[in-house]
Amino acid sequence: MISETQPSVVPASEPRAILEAPLLERLQHVQTLLEDELSVEIGAEDACLTCSFQAEDVLLLHLVRELRPEIPVLFLDTGYHFAETYAYRDRIATDWKLNLINLVPAQSVPEQEVEHGLLHQIAPDRCCALRKVEPLFAAVAKYKVWLTGLRREQARSRAALEEVADFTLPSGIVVRKLSPFADWTTRDVWQLCSRYSIPLLPLYDVGYSSIGCEPCTSIPTDPNDPRSGRWAGRKVECGIHIQAAPNG
Repeated sequence: MISETQPSVVPASEPRAILEAPLLERLQHVQTLLEDELSVEIGAEDACLTCSFQAEDVLLLHLVRELRPEIPVLFLDTGYHFAETYAYRDRIATDWKLNLINLVPAQSVPEQEVEHGLLHQIAPDRCCALRKVEPLFAAVAKYKVWLTGLRREQARSRAALEEVADFTLPSGIVVRKLSPFADWTTRDVWQLCSRYSIPLLPLYDVGYSSIGCEPCTSIPTDPNDPRSGRWAGRKVECGIHIQAAPNG
């Protein structure tokens, strides 16, 4: 478990002495960005962090907690997650004493399946809209700053991802969206998680690289595309961060 003490900007594990210079520079840049964006002008309830409990999100959460230990952590509880994801979420939430907010759709899984059938099979865009996009956008509208663990390397659809950008919700509300790891690699993320002794979702150990709802997640079919195991190749985005785009 990570120490519950609140260290200075450079964590207690002293990465200055053990990280390669390029990664140390990227880490320091992220820490400075977080300090600047989460300044005193941004109140305790003005910023949120969306967390799927994948490696990027948990690393970002660790760094943000050094500045805002009580930051609202938004988790999209679709009802379709792996049992391992729920167990890991609960473990981290307890160990790190998170201000966890589970966002649930208007309908439970049984209610949706009775009314619409297995949308994740017949209309995955609609399923994502109901179980992810709508509850997330409704929640994010309450904040001024939205932090994410997105990275450009994750998918071709994220190649133009900006570190800091204004994001307009369907309601017309504009929030400041931060993706501090935009230019980070998977290796960067995993190296930092290792340095800070952050335990990771066990599903990585069996070959998953991008982990979402269980019915729509499989082992990647392309070793060079971490999201090739999502939605059986029918699409690459759920619609939260950018408009859903077909694969290929």
